[in-house]
Amino acid sequence: MGEVTETRKDSLVFAVNGQRFELSNVDPSTTLIEFLRYQTPFKSVKLSCGEGGCGSCVVLLSKYDPVLDQVEDFTVSSCLTLLCSVNGCSITTAEGVGNSKDGFHAIQERFAGFHASQCGFCTPGMCVSLFSALVSADKTNRPEPRPGFSKLTVAEAEKAISGNLCRCTGYRPIADACKSFAADVDMEDLGFNSFWKKGESDEVKLSRLPSYNHTNASSKFPEFLKKEIKASATLVSEGYRWYSPVSLEQLQSLLQMSEDNDGTSIKIVVGNTGTGYFKELLCYESYIDLKYIPELSIIRKDQIGIEIGAAVTISKAIKALKEENEYEFHQGKIVFKKIADHMEKIASAFIRNSGSVGGNLVMAQRKQFPSDLATILLSVGTLVNIMTGQKVEQLSLEELLEMPPLHSRSVLLSIKIPCRESTKDISSATDTNLVFETYRAAPRPMGNALPYLNAAFLAEVSLCSNSTRVTLNNCQLAFGAFGTKHSIRARKIEEFLTGKLLTVGVLYEAIKLLETTIIPEDGTSNPAYRSSLAVGFLFEFLSPLVDTPTTISSCWLNGYNDAEWFMDSKIKQNNDQFGEIKLPTLLSSGRQVIHSSKEYHPVGEPIPKTGAAIQASGEAVYVDDIPSPSNCLHGAFIYSTEPLARVKGISFKAGLSRDGVTALISVKDIPGENVGCTSILGDEPLYADEVTQCAGDRIAFVVADTQKQADLAANLAVIDYDKENLEPPILSVEEAVARCSFFKVPPFLCPEQVGDFSKGLAEADHQILSAELKLGSQYYFYMETQTALAVPDEDNCIVVYSSNQCPEFAHDTIAKCLGLPGHNVRVITRRVGGGFGGKAIKSIPVATACALAAYKLKRPVRIYLNRKTDMIMAGGRHPMKITYTVGFKSNGKITALKLDILLDAGIYSDVSVVIPQHMLGTLKKYDWGALSFDIKVCKTNLPSRSAMRAPGEVQAAFITEAIIEHVASTLSIEVDSVRNINLHTYNSLDLFYKSNAGELLEYTLPSIWDKLASSSSFYQRTEMIKEFNRSNKWRKRGISRVPTVHEVLVRPTPGKVSILKDGSIVVEVGGVELGQGLWTKVKQMTAYALSLVQCGGTEELLEKVRVIQADSLSLIQGGVTAGSTTSESSCEAVRLCCNVLVERLTALKDSLLEQMRSIEWETLILQAYLSSVNLSASSLFIPGISTATYLNYGAAVSEVEINLLTGETTTLRTDITYDCGQSLNPAVDLGQIEGAYVQGLGFFMLEEYPTNSDGLVIANGTWSYKIPTVDTIPKQFNVEILNSGHHQNRVLSSKASGEPPLTLAVSVHCATRAAIREARKQLVSWSGQNELSESTFHLEVPATMPAVKELCGLDSIQTFLRWTMRKK
Repeated sequence: MGEVTETRKDSLVFAVNGQRFELSNVDPSTTLIEFLRYQTPFKSVKLSCGEGGCGSCVVLLSKYDPVLDQVEDFTVSSCLTLLCSVNGCSITTAEGVGNSKDGFHAIQERFAGFHASQCGFCTPGMCVSLFSALVSADKTNRPEPRPGFSKLTVAEAEKAISGNLCRCTGYRPIADACKSFAADVDMEDLGFNSFWKKGESDEVKLSRLPSYNHTNASSKFPEFLKKEIKASATLVSEGYRWYSPVSLEQLQSLLQMSEDNDGTSIKIVVGNTGTGYFKELLCYESYIDLKYIPELSIIRKDQIGIEIGAAVTISKAIKALKEENEYEFHQGKIVFKKIADHMEKIASAFIRNSGSVGGNLVMAQRKQFPSDLATILLSVGTLVNIMTGQKVEQLSLEELLEMPPLHSRSVLLSIKIPCRESTKDISSATDTNLVFETYRAAPRPMGNALPYLNAAFLAEVSLCSNSTRVTLNNCQLAFGAFGTKHSIRARKIEEFLTGKLLTVGVLYEAIKLLETTIIPEDGTSNPAYRSSLAVGFLFEFLSPLVDTPTTISSCWLNGYNDAEWFMDSKIKQNNDQFGEIKLPTLLSSGRQVIHSSKEYHPVGEPIPKTGAAIQASGEAVYVDDIPSPSNCLHGAFIYSTEPLARVKGISFKAGLSRDGVTALISVKDIPGENVGCTSILGDEPLYADEVTQCAGDRIAFVVADTQKQADLAANLAVIDYDKENLEPPILSVEEAVARCSFFKVPPFLCPEQVGDFSKGLAEADHQILSAELKLGSQYYFYMETQTALAVPDEDNCIVVYSSNQCPEFAHDTIAKCLGLPGHNVRVITRRVGGGFGGKAIKSIPVATACALAAYKLKRPVRIYLNRKTDMIMAGGRHPMKITYTVGFKSNGKITALKLDILLDAGIYSDVSVVIPQHMLGTLKKYDWGALSFDIKVCKTNLPSRSAMRAPGEVQAAFITEAIIEHVASTLSIEVDSVRNINLHTYNSLDLFYKSNAGELLEYTLPSIWDKLASSSSFYQRTEMIKEFNRSNKWRKRGISRVPTVHEVLVRPTPGKVSILKDGSIVVEVGGVELGQGLWTKVKQMTAYALSLVQCGGTEELLEKVRVIQADSLSLIQGGVTAGSTTSESSCEAVRLCCNVLVERLTALKDSLLEQMRSIEWETLILQAYLSSVNLSASSLFIPGISTATYLNYGAAVSEVEINLLTGETTTLRTDITYDCGQSLNPAVDLGQIEGAYVQGLGFFMLEEYPTNSDGLVIANGTWSYKIPTVDTIPKQFNVEILNSGHHQNRVLSSKASGEPPLTLAVSVHCATRAAIREARKQLVSWSGQNELSESTFHLEVPATMPAVKELCGLDSIQTFLRWTMRKK
């Protein structure tokens, strides 16, 4: 029975979207996403991070249980799920949920109608996550929902997509689309959409929502698959084996077999989620799937606890811990529930659904994984059962963690969580109670982020009826993830506290002891912060038990043991009293005020984004979705890990497979010039020529049969460096200054100084001299990484499909690199899965490398950069160092400002020389009196920085606000009054911006400023916040109002409009669809401009228009899609084309009307064809010199709350008012405003993009780089789009919306500063000394949890306790 035969060979049988697949020869290392993307037509499953951290690759996996005759449905991350593990399963992708052929699902239609898709790359994964939540909810026995709704709750609906990342939308419309299915949703709370108008009744709203019938929600498990369910399968392919043992005996036999064969490389798998964290370069010969062994899948409850098999998924363990059970006593039930609640913060649902309890613990034991599970289970005395060979032994989890790494033959069988209950000592009339809490501090409240530190505490405490004190009888205190090998029990503190009467003095001594216990190892980031978290968590746990017997007693009498009273009990009542939003983990809300216009119908109307439905179904085609031509190869870059070194040679690690590798392309293979990108601002080499210039510099391009083989080969590359006789690299702006290493800014890009700085400084009452600021970088984190496909064509030509913001520049570069005339090269871009500037210059070397390899090898070559490589090579936003001197009056009016800015451009010029000009557009947003500046563009041996959404402007927004805040704190006056007094008058605006200021009526900022104060209740809330801060010790709030004045440039853009014989219209524009709605606005403009021909049927023209992909040979002079204005310039180019066509058609129409009373559009076009009227027109829109540059205005109010114990910042509310002129499409502009703001929120609060000492990026994936998620956006997010009337010099009076709102996110940073200031005032009052200045301090960007906590006082708790003891 225990033997595993080597002869049997099974097939792998499963279904995808109802289609049967049977495979007999499978490499066991193949992931589900590889199979879906390369061997099926289902391309909705997108690869973005490759480590289970983004949700783009989520699919619904359905398993049939023949015994129970039930189907179990759950999401999994297909980039981690091994194909062999889906044997007998059914897979549903977004196409299977709904599609254009069979009909879209209500989810997809609602995503489109709620404007919840921009670039669309993440949307299929979002839809599958929501679909899974609907399927699960509708299987429950909850009450029947209202018609049109599901059994899902609003909280569950939002939570459904909490593990999915989106870089475009800002999440609010996605959350609304999800909530529209919830049984308990208030329709009034749902945001702006295309289904109903404001004020309509719920009945009307529901009738217009795409219908949903919850009884049809379940996934369809194919009947044919039910008949093919097998207990297990042994899959054998060339050199590989996949085993699925069904007993422990079979497992022992397999492990023994491996040992007998000299340790054949073997991998034990359940969910394979560990490879998301521990990347594997090894190929295993044998895989053993543990899921079919009954002993490893048990969940057994009894009076002494719950036993959970090692192969049980984390999700199933959570469910088991939450289930009611007859054996459980009240307190044991609470302990289990809290363990389950904490487990829900581990990774995301689609990881918990496949990751196992045992796998998580074994990773912690063998590989020092910073496990939450290990910590919380350690605190409750969990036992583990380990099998080694024939021997099974039971250990405590603590013993397991302290052992050397388990032997490869050792297997964790199960864990046993004991059910502890308190006792009552009748003789002493003492009530004894259990108190249990778990803690974690992480960048994301909902999880999907590793903690800085986690902890769990279990204590038995007694309250005597004749005593006013609490005795701590015993306790178990566990800490983990703080920079130590594994989770630990704090034994010394446990021993110290045991039997103690809890007093402030005892708590203080325990904390002092803890400080000597929780010491992170050398090299751990933020070590002091992590230690302070441990103190904070212990304080939070024990402080309610100190001198508060009345509270505890009443809690116990009510059977309440939740310890929510740890934080100030007044928080909730204050929230109610002030009308503030409460602080749940999720539940975002918002108000959107927009003004649509029918003046230029359909321009100005909020129609849904073109292609949104096919984006939601996954049918929209991105570059990597284009089917590979036959004989196609795949490439990967080999890059330098040294900042400056000679490359002597490249070899590959010995003993590791290089299967499938075809060629290695380097600088010597270039037939033309060594150029990776070319633009008017300078060239950059494609490959390092002898000397690599920075870490991340491209050295070579390895080409292989598959992307996996190419990536593996690139990882195995060993570069032989030589640094002899080379100068040291320049790795900072300070070194660049010392060695005079700068890029020269051309005179035409040099901005002008404003006013007389010396005179202004002399007029000042006060001065701040040579204050310093520093800003780091930010990574684009487009969901689609850099990608290209190059296909050789006839007659020495080449066609390149590129995800690119500037196909024209790519075209020129490829031609120059290959030594070909321009007409031999064709670059095509249909849509881009997020760009933000990163797909402009930075995408060109990727396309060029593919083109070079294809040209040399005479075979198609494609590449899809893995996230790590993309992050290392991307460069990102420009870091800078700022020194400023400012003079100001006693009332806060600034008279002079001088800025010295060192801008880190990296090694190549890219677009860096235009950044000073961009910065000045925003630096001038206040009336500084006089403005003097010196901006040096430093050349360093770091990856070249490039344009990123609001390049230079977002940094300038921070600089201006930091100066305003510094002035206010120096004068000890309200910062808002300093902003107020320094806002521009129209005269000062004209002085600073000259002709770009426009007419007086166009300067809408003063009215926006006042309107926002009123609509956001700014002044009333400011007073409420003061009261809140007086009443709360450990939470503080801050509020801030900031303006934006944003200068944009309209560039020349081509357009072409052609009317086909059937009356349908095809449009080409220079602009590329990046998700910003450019195609949608262009369609609207085309329909409007052609409707001016005034014939029958023109009101339906919108549906007849199709905008097609950018093609560098079809439409030249396309330029670059960037700077927020390409949509409007593309619209104007199209309008010029349409004007020509209307003129041609009007003459024909007039002659036809002489013969007939009226004429329809189709008839007119057919007659035009018969009459040989030219129905194609091209144009190049060139803006006038006086109108090419203009100003955008807006303002934001943000309110935050900080937790002084952890440094966590919660954005409670943001209100934005933004002037879009007369919006071309308010729905699109609303999405741009919200999305830009949230991306700015990431820059100011979350996103760290660090490098090592050589400049090599070390935040290279979703584990270490944290963009905003649905749980980090403002809890209440209100946006008003101001229709400021007519701006005759603009395109139909419209204004840009893509970048300016991003700068408004600085309001959150400023509000956080305000909250910190209150915390520092409190700390000074406790310390009794003024050594800590509560007013003047520098808050880093990003204002991460460690940065906030450090400014609030790493030892604030100790200071508070000393103050408390002194008072007594």
